[in-house]
Amino acid sequence: MSNDKNNKYDLEERTAVFAESLIEFTKKIVRSPINDPMITQLVRAGTSVGANYCEADSAESRKDFCHKMGICKKEAKETRYWLRIIANSNLSLKVAAKPLWTEASELLLIFNAIIRKTNNKI
Repeated sequence: MSNDKNNKYDLEERTAVFAESLIEFTKKIVRSPINDPMITQLVRAGTSVGANYCEADSAESRKDFCHKMGICKKEAKETRYWLRIIANSNLSLKVAAKPLWTEASELLLIFNAIIRKTNNKI
């Protein structure tokens, strides 16, 4: 898929790019006893979004799919939380964190919509 517009709707690609962008962002954070645990939490939550989406995409049932999409939703929400905390404790990163926070919010809305539509089909 070379078209950026198509990539926006390819959630596997979109969540992978999101995780890669988060990893690049964390490289800008100054290592310290305070920042290190937050970096770990952010990377775990942010990369988990895409990993769980891949699992949801291979779900064995509709119930399994909804459960795994729910995990995607929770991880996106946790990622947003850690981005907020890191940005507020490292003010020089606030501008860099904003697009990542926005993307996490958009993914959260997408996962909510998918879950809602899937549950309506049950």
